[in-house]
Amino acid sequence: MGLDKTVASAAEAVADIPEGASLAVGGFGLCGIPGTLIDALWQRGVGGLRVVSNNCGVDDWGLGLLLAAGRISRMTSSYVGENKEFARQYLSGELEVELVPQGTLAERLRAGGAGIPAFYTPAGTGTQVGEGGLPWRHAADGSVAVASPAKEAREFDGRPYLLEHGITTDYALVRATIGDRHGNLVFRSSARNFNPLAAMAGRITVAEVDHLVEPGELDPDEVHLPGVFVQRVVRVTPGDPAAERRIERRTVRQEGGS
Repeated sequence: MGLDKTVASAAEAVADIPEGASLAVGGFGLCGIPGTLIDALWQRGVGGLRVVSNNCGVDDWGLGLLLAAGRISRMTSSYVGENKEFARQYLSGELEVELVPQGTLAERLRAGGAGIPAFYTPAGTGTQVGEGGLPWRHAADGSVAVASPAKEAREFDGRPYLLEHGITTDYALVRATIGDRHGNLVFRSSARNFNPLAAMAGRITVAEVDHLVEPGELDPDEVHLPGVFVQRVVRVTPGDPAAERRIERRTVRQEGGS
């Protein structure tokens, strides 16, 4: 596509994602999720997706839309979150789930994007994360059909560490506040979360941006993710319902409270 990586629409941006593709998806809960791209993928109807994301949205939003439609076959995540359908599919054997310590998941994505095949970490030593046996998939009767394998362990300076593998995926979907036509991205506050890491891990990374600017308008010191990691950029249409910023769990102070 040359230096100008912009595409006309979210539908065009995800048009070549095939059945059974692996995806790294940015966001934390509902913060910073690429809602427009997820919606476009949901409308395409492709399934069998293997998704790597911190969680799976909520029942009616974000990745939860794909999950409820039966489009996701495997999740690599840190937690189930507020998604009851996620828990139901996992416990009934409809969905394979690899639960990963959150810091380990972040580093696996970063390592994959940096070309590092594996690394050692102390996280998970002395638990089923390292020893194996975590249920990845249940059978219909509730028994464990597929369990996690044991991980290679080594000691460094008398402390045990586990070998973890870097993650790369076919595609990555992320959301940024500002992007230029070369794919350089700027994220806003906590919406930065897993987005740069997911973008690094994808072989083809698609970014939806709230504001599209021309090359040279961004100060290089402001750029959180350089365009070398991004292949496609699509501007979010103002007022697009799919781009709505929802709050996962709204908590407000009662009037008159201390």
